[in-house]
Amino acid sequence: MELIRDRLRPHLPEGHRISGLPALYVFPGAERAYGPDVHAAHEPERESTSHHLDGEELSFVAEPASPSTRDAGLHDKVGVYGKAGVPVYLVLDTQDEEAAVCSSPSPEAGYEESLTEPFGEKLSLPDPFGCVLDTSGFAAPGARA
Repeated sequence: MELIRDRLRPHLPEGHRISGLPALYVFPGAERAYGPDVHAAHEPERESTSHHLDGEELSFVAEPASPSTRDAGLHDKVGVYGKAGVPVYLVLDTQDEEAAVCSSPSPEAGYEESLTEPFGEKLSLPDPFGCVLDTSGFAAPGARA
């Protein structure tokens, strides 16, 4: 997750910050708040003192999908984040060792586009980032020597 923050920081939209600090975001129609592992939002939103931040202000979310969280990361959250209009959702599937980027959010479908690459490959991130994310060094927890 730290590699994602470091590699995306130079490509953030103006006025946005990326963080891995704990934060809970609320989304329209969602029964619960979500606390993504990595999240980027417009700076004034990040400075809020509320315990529940507006998920519609997010520009980017990234989360690992371990065997225990895989269904939520690859299915449930795709719908919640996409329907709320989060432009880019990155899922790191530690079981299959691949990264999936979801884009083109839709209020009906969640996300209309997704692209998956194995860890170690380059992954194109759409606007508002418009960059290539190098996934070299990504690995499932405990997989590094």
